[in-house]
Amino acid sequence: MKDVFKVSGVLKSALLITMLSFGALQSNGQQIKPSSSGYAPVNGIKVYYEIYQPASLQEAGNDGTPLILLHGAFYTIELNWAELIPELSKTRKVIALEFQGHGHSPYSDRKLDIATLASDVEKLMDYLEIDSADVAGYSMGGSIAYQFAVQSPERLRKLVIISSTYKTSGWLPDVNGAFDDFKPEFFDNTPLQTAYNAVAPDKTKWRSFLMQMFDFAKVTFNVGDSDIAKITAPVLIIAGDNDGTDKIELMKTYKLLGGGVTAGFQPMPKSQLAIIPSQDHVSLMMETKIILNYIDGFLK
Repeated sequence: MKDVFKVSGVLKSALLITMLSFGALQSNGQQIKPSSSGYAPVNGIKVYYEIYQPASLQEAGNDGTPLILLHGAFYTIELNWAELIPELSKTRKVIALEFQGHGHSPYSDRKLDIATLASDVEKLMDYLEIDSADVAGYSMGGSIAYQFAVQSPERLRKLVIISSTYKTSGWLPDVNGAFDDFKPEFFDNTPLQTAYNAVAPDKTKWRSFLMQMFDFAKVTFNVGDSDIAKITAPVLIIAGDNDGTDKIELMKTYKLLGGGVTAGFQPMPKSQLAIIPSQDHVSLMMETKIILNYIDGFLK
């Protein structure tokens, strides 16, 4: 008997785009303007960034440890972080960037891969003269953050991973399969396209950007178990219980980072794992108060 709950690949793709678009619709827009913004030359392209800094730090001439935010695929700074930046930047310097082709950052024919995008983060830090920082990444940004932790360990103080994984197999098969049937027209007239058109330097690159991202998403990646186990910085992993990440793989990741012990018999690990109930990949980012509570406590 045919399983009535099985969904075609095309429908899965459409549902995933609907989820992403719903997240975009829920963004109320940033409540504050950046202290500064600009474009940094990195690895042959230009990357857009925004800096948010509380007045108290500016007056004291002390930047503290900055927090760098890495957004998810197809998103912009505003779509991904609008609800969090006003709160996060009350007590710390916050730097948010937009990866190649996203938002304000120009489209480039440069091939996308996790290692190159992680290098872009380090080059942005060089440009802004930042020796080390805390880094938080959501979805695609979380995968890049894992790679950054491996490539540039001396530049990282603490790492926050939200609904993400360091390897393709860390996602459930439904998630990986959805990208196989992505078509550019699925994104037409969505909030994602509206956001792109509002800030992109060249709106005619929309389809080229989408095709580049589809190709990027289909490439299997794996930062490597052995390299993840070598990460010395404390890591906070935040996931939704039904966010598309494989929870068996997630627990393996946490153990590689030193977690999953019997605290009391052993010291409490420096890395932390939070699984939020009744949350999918997009709704998790709407739980602003919960995420802020975990991040604030972890970064202190």
